[in-house]
Amino acid sequence: MTKRKVLVTGGAGFIGGNFVQYMMDKYSNYEIYNLDLLTYAGDLTKHRSIESKTNYHFVKADITDREAIISLFEKEKFDYVVHFAAESHVDRSITDPGIFVRTNVLGTQVLLDAAKQIDIDKFVHVSTDEVYGELDFKPTTFFTENTPLEPNSPYSASKASSDLLVRSYHETFGLPVNITRCSNNYGPYHFPEKLIPLTISRLLNDEKVPVYGDGQNIRDWLHVIDHCAAIDLVLHEGASGEVYNIGGHNEKTNLEVVKTIISALGKSEELIEFVEDRLGHDKRYAIDPTKLEKLGWKPTYNFDTGIAQTIDWYLQNKEWWEQIISGDYQEYFDEQYKFNKSSI
Repeated sequence: MTKRKVLVTGGAGFIGGNFVQYMMDKYSNYEIYNLDLLTYAGDLTKHRSIESKTNYHFVKADITDREAIISLFEKEKFDYVVHFAAESHVDRSITDPGIFVRTNVLGTQVLLDAAKQIDIDKFVHVSTDEVYGELDFKPTTFFTENTPLEPNSPYSASKASSDLLVRSYHETFGLPVNITRCSNNYGPYHFPEKLIPLTISRLLNDEKVPVYGDGQNIRDWLHVIDHCAAIDLVLHEGASGEVYNIGGHNEKTNLEVVKTIISALGKSEELIEFVEDRLGHDKRYAIDPTKLEKLGWKPTYNFDTGIAQTIDWYLQNKEWWEQIISGDYQEYFDEQYKFNKSSI
């Protein structure tokens, strides 16, 4: 197999971090470069098992730092870029949209310029189903690659903007690109502000679990390892310029997800606390992944097996998430959900 240099941006985050591990396990002859700024959600402890390997390299850098990024690309001459680096939490985008525009839009544009200068083989831009907006509750309606982009939050708007930039570099400059749009991910090393790890961590501490509105918003859940396998396939087999949707065929209401975890941990549903709904909260996301399945991908996890594995991972790795949820994160949590003191 031909030796390749692969740059993974955001490789200290949740999905990017799992992808770094996936690529290291599968492609022993690839040079894997993990570029991350190590913001609040970045964590390198997940890579302790590979940090001494000669084909793994960590680069701390800001993707909006044009000089540093151009210099890195010119030095290393990457064959592939898989771009995960992004601000990704909708709640935070409502509080501070500016950082999302800076990182997700301007940062992507810097990477595209750098990739264009070195004649890269493939640039895979990892996006989200949220760029499509929301679906109604009809079980027969799904997002396809041809669904118009109608983002409803500053986060999804910033991702849609970066998607359009990636497309434009293919159409204008002939840059070989793919865009992937995934449904909600879950699995090991998921940052504790997101629904599933938030629920698990709070239940294990017998604390109230916040549920927005009436909890009936529906998401399609995709195990992070299935997502990594899909991106790997798109990287190597995806037709240049094409968009591929990645979905898990696991639609659940937020309340169903929380109750599933409560049941698995033997906790009481009295720990559920309904809180004021999020602004612009999309009703439903659901992906039709037929195009990717024709390329040869199928998810290996259903929600029952995936959530059981995820819960077990959080039980076995308390030290990792307990150090995250202390300090500044607790202050953010209290402000975000505005619990009554009697509820905490």
